[in-house]
Amino acid sequence: MILLPGLLLVLWGEPGRCLEEKEEENGGFTFDGDIRHFAAVADAVFVATEERLYQLSHDLTLIQSLTQRGVLTAGHQTHEVVFTRVAETEERNATLRVNVLLPLVADQSLISCGVIECGYCEVLDLRNISHVLYREHILVGSPWSSSASVGFLVDVEQRNTDSETYILTATQQHEPPRSSCSFVTEAVKLHNSNEGQEGSIFSLIGDFTTSSIERTKGSAEFVDGFQIDFNIYLFSNLPAGDNNNRVRLIWLEGKTNKKETLKSLRGATLRVSGGGARSRLVASAVVPGGPPVLWSGVFSVDGGRTDTRLLLFDISPDLSVAADADPDFCSMCPPAAGVPGGPTLTSKAVLFKQSFMTSVLAVRQKAWMVFFIGTGDGQLIKLAVDQNYRALCPRVLYRADDDRQVFPRMLLDQVDLKHVYLPLQNQMKRVPVSRCSSHTSVQDCWSAQDPYCVWCGSRRSCTFEVDCQDSDWISIPEDSQPKMVSYKVVKDGGGRLALVIQTHLTVGRQARENFACQFSSSSSELCSLQSPPAQFPQCTCVLSNGALPAEGLPVTVTLRLGTTELREQLKLSGCSNIRGPATSVLCRRCVEAGCGWSQDACSWATGGPEDDDVCQMESGMNFSRPEISSIAPSVVSFYGRNHAVLSGYNLSAVTGVRIQADTDCAPRESPVWNNVGVELTFHIPSTDNKGTVTVCVLLPDGSCHGNATITYRSSPSCTGVVPSCSWISGKREVTLMGSHLEFSEGVVHSHDLQAVRAPRTRNSQNLTYDTPAADKNIWISSVFLKVANETLACSTAMKYYPDPEFTSFTSTRTGDDVRITLQKKADRLEMSLAELSVWGVEGGRRYPCIMEAKESSNETDFFICDIQQTPNAKFHHLMIRYGGQTVRLSVRPSPQLYLLLALLLVPCIAVAAAVFYRRQQKKLTAKMNRRMEELELDIRNDIRQGFVELQTERVDLMEVVGAIPFLDYKHFASRIFFPEREALTALCVEDVGQDGVKTRLDPSCQSLTRLLQDQLFLTCMVHALEEQSSFSIRDKCALASLLTVALHNHLWYLTEVMEALLRALALRSGAAQPKLLLRRTESTVEKLLTNWMSVCLYGFLRERAGQQLFLMVGALTQRTAQGPVDRVTEKAQYTLSEDWLLWQAQDFKALKLKVLFAAGGDGEVSEPLEVSALSCDSVEQLKEKILSTFRAKFGFPYSRRLGDVSVEFQSGGSFVALEEVDATSEVIGEVTMLNTLKHYEVPDGATVKVLHRRSPPPLSQQGSLKDDENFSGKYFHLIDPDVDQNQRKNPERKKLKMKEVHLTKLLSTKVAVHSYVENLFRSIWGTPHGRAPHAVKYFFDFLDGLADDMKITDPDVLHIWKTNSLPLRFWVNILKNPQFVFDMEKSPQLDSCLTVIAQAFMDSFSLSETQLGKHSPTNKLLYAKDIPQFRQEVKAYYKQIRDQPPITEAEFKEFLQDESKVKAGSGEPLVCLFVCLNVKPSRDRASPFQKHENEFNEPAALRELYRFIQRYFTEIKDKLDQSGAPIELTEQLHHVKHLFDGLKSCSWD
Repeated sequence: MILLPGLLLVLWGEPGRCLEEKEEENGGFTFDGDIRHFAAVADAVFVATEERLYQLSHDLTLIQSLTQRGVLTAGHQTHEVVFTRVAETEERNATLRVNVLLPLVADQSLISCGVIECGYCEVLDLRNISHVLYREHILVGSPWSSSASVGFLVDVEQRNTDSETYILTATQQHEPPRSSCSFVTEAVKLHNSNEGQEGSIFSLIGDFTTSSIERTKGSAEFVDGFQIDFNIYLFSNLPAGDNNNRVRLIWLEGKTNKKETLKSLRGATLRVSGGGARSRLVASAVVPGGPPVLWSGVFSVDGGRTDTRLLLFDISPDLSVAADADPDFCSMCPPAAGVPGGPTLTSKAVLFKQSFMTSVLAVRQKAWMVFFIGTGDGQLIKLAVDQNYRALCPRVLYRADDDRQVFPRMLLDQVDLKHVYLPLQNQMKRVPVSRCSSHTSVQDCWSAQDPYCVWCGSRRSCTFEVDCQDSDWISIPEDSQPKMVSYKVVKDGGGRLALVIQTHLTVGRQARENFACQFSSSSSELCSLQSPPAQFPQCTCVLSNGALPAEGLPVTVTLRLGTTELREQLKLSGCSNIRGPATSVLCRRCVEAGCGWSQDACSWATGGPEDDDVCQMESGMNFSRPEISSIAPSVVSFYGRNHAVLSGYNLSAVTGVRIQADTDCAPRESPVWNNVGVELTFHIPSTDNKGTVTVCVLLPDGSCHGNATITYRSSPSCTGVVPSCSWISGKREVTLMGSHLEFSEGVVHSHDLQAVRAPRTRNSQNLTYDTPAADKNIWISSVFLKVANETLACSTAMKYYPDPEFTSFTSTRTGDDVRITLQKKADRLEMSLAELSVWGVEGGRRYPCIMEAKESSNETDFFICDIQQTPNAKFHHLMIRYGGQTVRLSVRPSPQLYLLLALLLVPCIAVAAAVFYRRQQKKLTAKMNRRMEELELDIRNDIRQGFVELQTERVDLMEVVGAIPFLDYKHFASRIFFPEREALTALCVEDVGQDGVKTRLDPSCQSLTRLLQDQLFLTCMVHALEEQSSFSIRDKCALASLLTVALHNHLWYLTEVMEALLRALALRSGAAQPKLLLRRTESTVEKLLTNWMSVCLYGFLRERAGQQLFLMVGALTQRTAQGPVDRVTEKAQYTLSEDWLLWQAQDFKALKLKVLFAAGGDGEVSEPLEVSALSCDSVEQLKEKILSTFRAKFGFPYSRRLGDVSVEFQSGGSFVALEEVDATSEVIGEVTMLNTLKHYEVPDGATVKVLHRRSPPPLSQQGSLKDDENFSGKYFHLIDPDVDQNQRKNPERKKLKMKEVHLTKLLSTKVAVHSYVENLFRSIWGTPHGRAPHAVKYFFDFLDGLADDMKITDPDVLHIWKTNSLPLRFWVNILKNPQFVFDMEKSPQLDSCLTVIAQAFMDSFSLSETQLGKHSPTNKLLYAKDIPQFRQEVKAYYKQIRDQPPITEAEFKEFLQDESKVKAGSGEPLVCLFVCLNVKPSRDRASPFQKHENEFNEPAALRELYRFIQRYFTEIKDKLDQSGAPIELTEQLHHVKHLFDGLKSCSWD
């Protein structure tokens, strides 16, 4: 007893079935068959397919699934025939195909009737369809599984004021019936819906009689039916001959009983405006509300699918027509002769034209009618229509990728009324009626023109009206309007001017009650006191001045509706001043100015808003009228098509192509190119809507000519590929299968997405192309279709296998032909005969071999072909071609011969190998012992030489008098502010010379400056930008530097802003881990602090620390030049960095050369100049040292650049040209060694002449070899390339070099420059006259106060804060980048040394003691003994600053004001410097005391700042609102936006 119910549940219900149907993630459900019928109630959806019945929740989650396949058991009586469902694996003899599916909510039942023999009906439990309440073998509805019939529930009013519910079925009749059952021929019937009615359930009996409505002649195709109040409406197509058709409407009054209801028959004919006799009704929907009863119908005008229209009718019943007197239908048949046809109803409006419309659903939303239209190619389109029957822009809510037809009926989700059930063949989608939340501003929300959406003031978002908690909302008006706010300038009889503002809105009660207007302009009193008070929807400003200025009057109108604020920027012009020839341009200018256009002239407005249609007139420009003859292609997918070709006549003046649907409010325009007058190229853009659009070509005057069409279809899809694999070399011809493949422009594979394979052939279902080649590591590659600018994935992939391997062949004479049997290793490629081409090759000729058969056996494939009519009996060579590969195959000798030779050679080879091995072992042992002795000796010599050098070497640094090449302030600041953004540097640094004329700010920049000088706004703006994930660290640094430039003349205000931002940063991120504050540049204020320190410490840098920095840099540069430097890798023997240590260099000698300079064109030379060089120097390094020595000797640079000079070496009375590379250069493998002085055998004391080069070197097209992109790959200098080479010519290269042996070079370099490093460090943390720089003292006191405010008592935290803010943020940047301070270039060797010194500098400020050992890095060990002393000096420095008397606010303001003003001064006394640096004095170098006003382009910085504001305008505005900013600040922000947006693009750029 327990098993039976369980078995029934498995067989019938199968809840949670997931094998054949699938719940989709995006609000949909896929069934196992096509949908036949569906119905919906408040909390459930019921769907009948061919073989299943589904119960879904309102959100389309599967509740129950019921099979419709089973066994029909016959009985003696009708009620004894029983249909029993069975499992799908069992045998069956019947399938219940549902024709009627009606939920009866009052009885909690679902009526399901269908076709099994003579019909079968079931009453199912509405809550659980697996529970059958009643079943009967009876026909209700159509006896055919497919016919134009309808069925629905109707209520009939009874005499006792109660009502009864019946099932109305309207059935299409077929003659003769195709079954042995006795079908009745009535067209319209009324069946009982429950057992309590007279005659029991499903009976036709009423009051002991049966009644029906019959078709008088022919058959009727019923389309739809419904009931409103007690009036019943039925719609049908009445086919006639010659494909003609009439659309008929039947009215019934549901009263008294079945008989009286059917006798109340009245009819009308629906006439389609502009449609012929072939018009047919496809689908319909009644518009809720009324009277009148408005009804929408989808009509096929041409009788097919291509021309369908949505029409609106008034179908209110005409009770003046006699009942039951219709020529096409009758209840008391036959009708009397000469019966009139009833009234003819014409449409009130054609709402929409679209191809392939199949269904419609109508909804009333406020005063609007909203239509949801389904199409035959899988689209759901929403169309809003106002009370004047004017339609807005259609919106595509859903678009299927394929051509699934929308079911003729759609329903609304009754739970939330926010979703439409969209049936598509075997799918059901639940599509939102609107996406209000996608509109982020009030303007966007209104511009969407969606009756469902309102802007909710309390939520500050676009929502459904029901989701707005109060009545503080605004929405679109009750009729279609182009603008939210319009205005007019009206002049009354008294000569007064009035500005009339009209809002086009629907508003909630709270918004209406709080309606206000505010007018403002540059005029002090814009509106006179006689202006009437604002009253929604209009407000008026009577202008106090009766005349408007000729240049126009800017006016700002602020409208407040509840908590929502609207702002309009207007420019009022005198209407009488707008004059000129009557053209469309002048007309639009007039209308946009709020004036009226009449009699081809502009005048003061008198009535309502002007319609833009008044400006439809000729432009006055003369062009030849273009004509379109064709567009190729003219049918594309909805993704569009690139490079379409338009042909026609008179196309030379065409500037663009306009593409527009019949009711498209926003036509799309595409530019053209390759215009040759009769043909041009353009891109067909993508679209949301499938269907046919019109195309015209645009002329410069804006007119559009021509009338062509483009049809948008579904996108292509591919479902399979044959063959499904390719050989790895590619070019195998394969065929994709799918749909709409003719729209594909190419095929792409995932392993090579850049290569688009063009199709060989293509049609709708097949596309043939050649596969691309793949790497050996590729086994499978996904396939994509290239459609316009989209890449669509296929549901298939291509497998790659190795190329086929052909092993051998045999040739056999057969008569006059030769049969070739080609053998190939078996593989998974499944190569066909058509893919293989074979030729026999003999005597230099090729003989084609015709493929005959393919056989397979024992892991080998045999391809058999015949060479016909050939004199050759045997072929010893074959040429085989497949794909893009050609293989040559020769006859192999006999395998037995190979085996015999192998057996004979094996013993001989073994004996010879043993003898050779013993001899080589003895030689290698002796050679290895000798080599080890040489290596040991080399290492000993290197260690001794390093020790001797460290103890005895004197470092003599040459000093020459000269000026320190300081950069002027603007170039110093620009390199600090914008180190990696040259574009911003060029914009923000003014090249003003000595005059320093201040750049004037335009009104937009002035307004932005005033806004930035509001601290609340500026801090809110910075916080708002930093909260955006798209605002990168690079953007933060740029923002900080732009603010520094824009506020450079207001340094005290900039200081206040920086302090506020630092406090916020400390409270936000410093509370949890305070030691990390200011450690990295991850916020705007951290970069702002770096800039602020740079501005304030520039004077200290020039007057004190800069000289010591330059001396240290010079010492490092000269020390590096005293040893070898590899020109390719830039490594040096004398350096502070182990990573840049040149330890592989061979021995070298110091040389003293006599250098002569060419002094004239007749061979004259200068006095000799002594230059120090090394024998290992390359030619370019020699030239650098010559020019550097010249500059040091004479105090100015040589007249020629390095690349413009050449050198010659005097050898034996003649001069030999020295080049980096020439024909004598040594080559190892494919790498060339740069020529050195040793290569040219230049001795000590040799004479070298410097000449002016007139052309590039003969072996190089560049000025320098380093210009070659592959310089390091083609050349080497002192470090040998990693290639095998016989080194007998250079035995010194055999010496083993070990880096660790040469680490003493680091120490010797440190000793040489140590005094300069100490002097620099102490100049930085020294306090002349016992006082630190003003900025340092002021900022350290600020940090002390910040720590007190945060209750931080740990002194280590304060020490770290000060270290992170001054040494880390400023001094380390200067130490590592001296080119920021001096006019010089930084070499890689210098950069590596400065990095080590900067690390030692920061270690001096560290509080932690680092434990060093043998594995510690050398840069830490190098200064390990010096760091403790430096740390003591740093602590004393910090203590001295803390004990120093505080700087008052007035003193620091005076200091900052002094930094912002111009003070001309004289230079410092000249100082001694090392001239070994490669620097050149700057002509415009400023004096050490010159300050820096007017050296920055403040307008450019302000415009760049506005780009950030424009990019994140909404976020900044929201941040202001959250911070409680006054409304005036927000208004000022809007004003700035208006000013910048009004700039012309040319001035903006």
